[in-house]
Amino acid sequence: MDGLTGYTGLFLTALGAATLLPMQSEAVLVGLLLHDQHMVWTLVAVAAAGNTLGSTLNWLLGLYVERLQHKRWFPASEKGLARARRTYHRYGRWSLLLSWMPVVGDPLTVIAGIMREPLWSFLPIVALAKTLRYAVLAAPFWV
Repeated sequence: MDGLTGYTGLFLTALGAATLLPMQSEAVLVGLLLHDQHMVWTLVAVAAAGNTLGSTLNWLLGLYVERLQHKRWFPASEKGLARARRTYHRYGRWSLLLSWMPVVGDPLTVIAGIMREPLWSFLPIVALAKTLRYAVLAAPFWV
């Protein structure tokens, strides 16, 4: 991949990887870094932007999935959801710093939406976590 194609592929892979789709944006990032045709800081920024946007889509999904809570198949009772909301608002915001982690990170961003985490606090915390993850991966290439 070269030029704009590399950046576009990385952005789309990072976006998809942040959703519940099984994708590996880290492998694409490292592959592009090894190819040595792109600026490291730009690759990190593109990957972080795509991954943060994907997490924001999860947050939006969480905002609207609660509308289905009155369906028989919905996995949480109204009382259980209220209890979870109280607990999340006490401790949950900072759990978004773990949104970069495989397996648990993506569901955390959906839960943040269900728990009505404000976008103004969700975005900077998630963007920080995602950017740091990609920066750590790219650290050997900064030289």
